[in-house]
Amino acid sequence: MQSILITILVCFFAGMGAGLGTGFAGMSAAAVITPVLVTFLKMDAYQAVGIALASDVLASAISAYEYGKNKNLDIRNGLVMMISVLIFTMVGSWVSSLLDNQVMGGASVFMTMLLGMKFIVRPVMTTKESMQAVSAQKRAIQSIVCGVLIGFICGFIGAGGGMMMLLILTSVLGYELKTAVGTSVFIMAFTAFTGSMSHFAIGGVPDWTVLALCVVFTLLWARVAAIFANKADPKTLNRATGVVLVMLGVIVLGFQTLT
Repeated sequence: MQSILITILVCFFAGMGAGLGTGFAGMSAAAVITPVLVTFLKMDAYQAVGIALASDVLASAISAYEYGKNKNLDIRNGLVMMISVLIFTMVGSWVSSLLDNQVMGGASVFMTMLLGMKFIVRPVMTTKESMQAVSAQKRAIQSIVCGVLIGFICGFIGAGGGMMMLLILTSVLGYELKTAVGTSVFIMAFTAFTGSMSHFAIGGVPDWTVLALCVVFTLLWARVAAIFANKADPKTLNRATGVVLVMLGVIVLGFQTLT
């Protein structure tokens, strides 16, 4: 039986990485938690994704609250994208139930490293003035189309949804970084809830101890990160988070190779 001390330590570091990523850059907590649980606790990948998404719910909600309090949240224009994301999160969750652990675990590690490199090489840098450059009609259409893709990926591997929303909101819809992060975590709170419920309904009851630990630790670090993120330089936050993600991906990948 897995030692409770090891379980606590693994969940603590998984929650810390996930919470910092969520609070700083709107990243899905599942991009960190899933590969860590699969690799170090030998957990079933499908249930690991469900636990990771459940951890994302409160972490994203508390982050959205902090960004909203600092006027860095656009609820109205995020609702259109959220509807299509919610629907296709459930579709992705069902499709992922048909795959084996190795495919899902490998995809999560790859996504973690890819997100980290994106932060380092090309940090997202925009201004609030650019947010008005896209027409309302064009933005609505883009939000629906992009929401379909984001939702499917979020439900499929439990990773990438938050970061993809961040990229779409800044690169396609012209959002300033902090407003994009705030809007992203607002949407992720709902998509993560839908995804986790779908996973638990299809895959069964999760390990309640691991679930509780991951939820608490992710929430704690997301709160801390969101407070600092609203006061810090965006470029510094992008690169710092990128370094953490790449290091985590390398460590987890190395552990898998050795075992």
